Amino acid sequence: MMKCLALYHVRFEDLGVFAEPLERAGYAIDYRHAGAAPLRLDEWSDADLVVVLGGPIGVGDAPAYPWLGAELAGLAHRLALRRPTLGICLGAQLMAVALGGRVERRHAMEIGWSQLDIGPDAGPLSALRGIPVLHWHGDNIVPPDGVTSLAATDGTPCQAFAVGSHALALQCHVEFPAATLEEWLTGHAVELAHAGIDLHALRAATARHGHALARAGNDLLRRWLAGIQPQETT
Repeated sequence: MMKCLALYHVRFEDLGVFAEPLERAGYAIDYRHAGAAPLRLDEWSDADLVVVLGGPIGVGDAPAYPWLGAELAGLAHRLALRRPTLGICLGAQLMAVALGGRVERRHAMEIGWSQLDIGPDAGPLSALRGIPVLHWHGDNIVPPDGVTSLAATDGTPCQAFAVGSHALALQCHVEFPAATLEEWLTGHAVELAHAGIDLHALRAATARHGHALARAGNDLLRRWLAGIQPQETT
């Protein structure tokens, strides 16, 4: 059985709907906290798949959270080896920086549901065409030179990017399961209050769109996993 190391930053931001297609594809999932139980260098190198999940901190917060620097270094090491890697939200931002890109602060938080403007050659991301997805971020990815944005929304030019078949970065929360919304609302209560988010409207939008996103997210991950070259997961 192949091993998936899922690196989380807050416990409720987990693999969500991605867990099922991973298990069906033959992965045993091992959750680790990025700071409390950091990956060793050999784990960064050898795991069949590493998924770096989201969280409320940012790439620039390493002075307050020194382990972020080690996480970024491990991610850069793995990507240089072209080992299968998936990043979500903060994970996607860390991937961008590890590859030579950067992250910029948005003028305002993007929190809520909307469709993506998906490019013509989006590969597995095409599973999200016409599907509202959940956005929850205050920073924007500037991809490294030579890497093209695969999707965008107003104010967020890069919602996703890929490098080869081995690396996929998703700024938006495609993995989000609607049943966990109240955990997110409680865990991010201060951020939501500062951003002036209408919680009743967010609950209503989640009820409308959550089921379709779960199906599309499952399809997206299934397609991406099928495209990972066998020699990259052995």
